[in-house]
Amino acid sequence: MTHRRDHNSVPLGRRVAELRAHRGMTQQAFADRLGKSKSWVDKVERGVRQLDRYSVIQEIADVLRLDPEMLLAPRRPPPTTPTLDGVDAIRAALACYQHRPQHTTAQQAARQVTHAWMSYQHGRYPQLLSALPDLLDATHGTRILLASTYRITAAVLVKLDHADLAWLAADRAVTTAADDPTLTAPATIGVAQALRALGHHRLALTAALTAADTTDDHAVRGTLHLEAGLAAAADGDRRNAHDLLDHAAALAEGPLDHTDPHHTGFGPVAVQAARSLAAHRLGDTVESVQRHEAAVRSDGWPRLPPEHRAAHLVNAAHAHPDIGDPGRAGHVLLDADSIAPAEVRSRPAARTLLTQIIQRGPAPADVARLAAVVGLTRQP
Repeated sequence: MTHRRDHNSVPLGRRVAELRAHRGMTQQAFADRLGKSKSWVDKVERGVRQLDRYSVIQEIADVLRLDPEMLLAPRRPPPTTPTLDGVDAIRAALACYQHRPQHTTAQQAARQVTHAWMSYQHGRYPQLLSALPDLLDATHGTRILLASTYRITAAVLVKLDHADLAWLAADRAVTTAADDPTLTAPATIGVAQALRALGHHRLALTAALTAADTTDDHAVRGTLHLEAGLAAAADGDRRNAHDLLDHAAALAEGPLDHTDPHHTGFGPVAVQAARSLAAHRLGDTVESVQRHEAAVRSDGWPRLPPEHRAAHLVNAAHAHPDIGDPGRAGHVLLDADSIAPAEVRSRPAARTLLTQIIQRGPAPADVARLAAVVGLTRQP
């Protein structure tokens, strides 16, 4: 059969791989749901084996919970994301090696960094993007402040799907830390997050565990183990994922500095949220939903930063369509929007899921209203 192509199209196997990864399924989990071998899936995704039977394409579409036409039709651009001009300004700031002179004292710069962390933890991404280029200049002469600013920059860029740029900022944070473990280990959290976003899961795991061995800070060490566990889960390494998350859980039960000086949000609830995401990545969708519900009912849930809670809800929402409940996914996104609106309105991952929910239609009225506010409409 002939597949329609245009300059925006990609090979069908690669499109299957992208959609599978977006669903959080490993090749093995995808193969199990199709009744195929992992080797068969790998060959399809690499283009070694052609998908030339519509019945097989329809089976794949059913597992991915989408219309077969989405696989066969020319690739459409992703849902429009509001223009966040700050990303271009941050790119320019990272490319500039001659920093502008600033009339800012170290004390003023420290207050600005504190405010930037607060903006991040409350999910105020547009405002943060506007502030970061000047903050990179203002903190250039103070290593601890500059490393922290690079960390914030990397974290927000991961959120907005600019993983390559996030990797650059995270690497700058580690370089700025200059072998000081009190700075290097927290900076490596951003490295691991950027590597996971780029799909380099083994590298993320290695980086996180190497840094974890250099710090005695329980929150930083625990967060690095969470990152390593999530990387293992995304790589389909079930045993390693569980072991690493168990280690993080043990650290979460130990003494923690509740002032959270490194802005990790680490604690028992963060571990529960990570276990939920890891279960989804491993194809254990029902377990993922159960762990999510346990996390949001826990006493520590309200104490997580708003960004952390809303980000977890966005992650959790992706599991519900996989158990046949897209309406519930929409309501979880509504909950995220009520906590930190930019997590839903600015993040491509949330906007894509919301688009999929309304395309299946009919969406619940409040979910449809959110889609309209965000600027999404149902496609024919």
